[in-house]
Amino acid sequence: MNFLSGLFTPQGVASAAFVLVMAITILGALIAVAARNIFHNVLGLALSLMGVAGLFLYLNSPFVALMEILIYVGAICIAICFAIMLSEPLYLPKPPRNRLKMLGAVAGAGLTFVFLCLLIRKTQWTPAVERSTDWSITTLGHYLLTNYALIFEVISLLLLVAMLGSIVIARGGRGSS
Repeated sequence: MNFLSGLFTPQGVASAAFVLVMAITILGALIAVAARNIFHNVLGLALSLMGVAGLFLYLNSPFVALMEILIYVGAICIAICFAIMLSEPLYLPKPPRNRLKMLGAVAGAGLTFVFLCLLIRKTQWTPAVERSTDWSITTLGHYLLTNYALIFEVISLLLLVAMLGSIVIARGGRGSS
């Protein structure tokens, strides 16, 4: 009874929302890695990136969450889908999964998780600086072109590389016609 009463408090709802968003992110990442169909891999990646956008919303950064959806899900995942659809399908038999490689991948992921948990516990976290209350388009544009210009350029470069990669994949599948 005590657990259920704590679940309906604002902190309980926030914790439940965080767990749900984390579950969506991890489920999407598992689909992106484990699916045997490349189109399902891309859909898992899109689901995982939607979960990351949910994490940004949870961290009270709606602009970054919307840019995550717009750039990564809306542009990169769609460009990868176009590259898959434009390339010639390869109907080769899929080799069986190597259980030793799967075990090594799970062990490596577990070890990385343990090291990250230890790192998080040992880090001295300082509170964030006071955020501005003015989030108009003018202020965001000013921040993107002054304080965060490097990040803005890296995101545009990543989008360019993803588009060029999808074009190369699409042209490589068609042959030299």
